[in-house]
Amino acid sequence: MNEITETPRDKAVLVGLASPRLTARETADEQSLEELEALVETAGGVSVGVVLQTLAAPNPRTFIGEGKVEEIKELVKAREATMVIFDNDLSPSQMRVLTDEFGVQVLDRSGLILDIFAQRAKTKEGRLQVELAQYQYLLPRLIGMWTHLERQAGTSGKGPIGSKGPGETQLETDRRHIHRKIDKLKEDLEDVRRVRGTQRDRRQKNEIPVVAIVGYTNAGKSTLLNALTGSDIPANNRLFDTLDTTTRLLTVSDTLDVVISDTVGFIRKLPHQLVEAFKATLEELEYADLLLHVIDISNPEWLEQARIVDDLIAELGAERIPCLRVYNKSDLFYGDIRPRGELAVNISAKTGEGLDELLAAINRILDKGTRRVTLHLPYDKGGLLDMLYREAKVESVEYRETVDVVATVVPKVFGQVKDYVEGYTESKEDWEQ
Repeated sequence: MNEITETPRDKAVLVGLASPRLTARETADEQSLEELEALVETAGGVSVGVVLQTLAAPNPRTFIGEGKVEEIKELVKAREATMVIFDNDLSPSQMRVLTDEFGVQVLDRSGLILDIFAQRAKTKEGRLQVELAQYQYLLPRLIGMWTHLERQAGTSGKGPIGSKGPGETQLETDRRHIHRKIDKLKEDLEDVRRVRGTQRDRRQKNEIPVVAIVGYTNAGKSTLLNALTGSDIPANNRLFDTLDTTTRLLTVSDTLDVVISDTVGFIRKLPHQLVEAFKATLEELEYADLLLHVIDISNPEWLEQARIVDDLIAELGAERIPCLRVYNKSDLFYGDIRPRGELAVNISAKTGEGLDELLAAINRILDKGTRRVTLHLPYDKGGLLDMLYREAKVESVEYRETVDVVATVVPKVFGQVKDYVEGYTESKEDWEQ
């Protein structure tokens, strides 16, 4: 019998500080610590203890109170923890002091999210973005990391010329190296963006509308894309499961095809560097014709999560794009009244409930008066056939007594070919009767 050996998982003690001195984004509460626990799970670790402290103001040296530091030190020993993860962001010096105090690795929320992003990124663009974010996160932390070398060199860096310690020299070298890396990564990202821009231009020329699925992480976006397109993107109950934009073609109705994109999940307290670094992935939003905002209505926090996504959509400059709110996991919703509205649909991506209504809503919003027609073109009207290939969606062409074409056309094109449309008679005004 074969024994299954699992890689030992990191055991983490989670710590959060609530303080009136911290902004809503910086402070911790029970909900954000629950989310941190789910993030640790996603990163492959396990939570072995949770500590939430309330203080009038953070301690400049240790962030939490000195007494709490002792308490956590004991907890780390008792639970055999391999790391301590803070729900708040720490300064480099606080991180260093706490690492010395606890004797295990100390991470903050941003560092953990970056680690997950690094594990999950698959495409070239995703990897470039994560690397850029990691370097931007690392840069201000270098000073803290190299201070111990300055101490070894016996100088604070304020001594006479020529007495600078290796720490400072190393720091300068590293800083220059990281700045160079950041510049190079930005150039590479621009290249990837240009290629994407070309692909997007080609799509726009073909007049295929773009629908982008957005939503809080773990709201069921990938499950919805799978359900709509029958594709097999992994859809696991883990935070941040999709890191790279995945694009599929979806036939919404006889007259409408769309390109549908799944984007990375949004999350509260998203590190600033990540919002910046991931703008390239999320720039798909800017060019979308419709946003599907997927909301996990079975989550008690859904209202707050939806607000966070709305704020990020605004931050990315995409608030002017029509947005359809898709209330997912309706099969698990226990409230009395489901949200309603012209731009709202209740579905369950898992059971398939409401998907027809969703497609109908997409069709209604994106319908540009498109219609599917059969044309009988005379052979001397070859120019119209060329135009149809350029500006319509041609399904079939058969050469008989006339050139018989089945195509989906927008009103402008219909106006040019209406004389040859099978069964079409122009409606007359009352006075023409």
